[in-house]
Amino acid sequence: MSDLMTYVPGTSILHRTKAGTKVLALAVVSIATVVIDNLWLTAAALVLAATAAATARMPRKVLVRQWKAYLLIVVLLGGYQWLTDGPATAFHVAGGLAALLVLAGVISSTTRTTELLDLAVWGATPLKRVGVDPERFGIALALGIRSVAVVFDLARDVREAQLARGLGFSLRAFAVPLVVRSLRQADGLAEALIARGFDD
Repeated sequence: MSDLMTYVPGTSILHRTKAGTKVLALAVVSIATVVIDNLWLTAAALVLAATAAATARMPRKVLVRQWKAYLLIVVLLGGYQWLTDGPATAFHVAGGLAALLVLAGVISSTTRTTELLDLAVWGATPLKRVGVDPERFGIALALGIRSVAVVFDLARDVREAQLARGLGFSLRAFAVPLVVRSLRQADGLAEALIARGFDD
């Protein structure tokens, strides 16, 4: 399974912090970073993200693998913003995104998935009044979390197969097998859910 969504056991203060507290803190930082256009705030968010990663004592290989997935997006977004709006906007947008990705990675690495799902089910409980089943919401969220890692692994397998054949990067040659394999994975999951009574 991809390290993007993998819990890493540990005894750090972040491992011992409740899931709700960490998610709330991430939400606050996210809103502040996105809404407030301030370079010092962006820099502070980056320092906070680096401090959180160091405090969590995450293995270097986990950080490297996570950043292999994040780096291209951050660089492309930062480069586009630099060309269109200048270096200040590029730093604000790309730096803020980098900080939030690191923080999200720290949370997923220091919080068991079951804790996050329990938190989501608890948060969805008030929606019972409008016909939402919190337990099904939790299952859907669990599948969504798992799917992120599955698609990432599929993408890595497709790219490794291209390299093994000596092929350069082609968007079409990469996207088509990835979509086909993702759809097959989804069909298999749907059949398993139907077999267990989740017919809708």
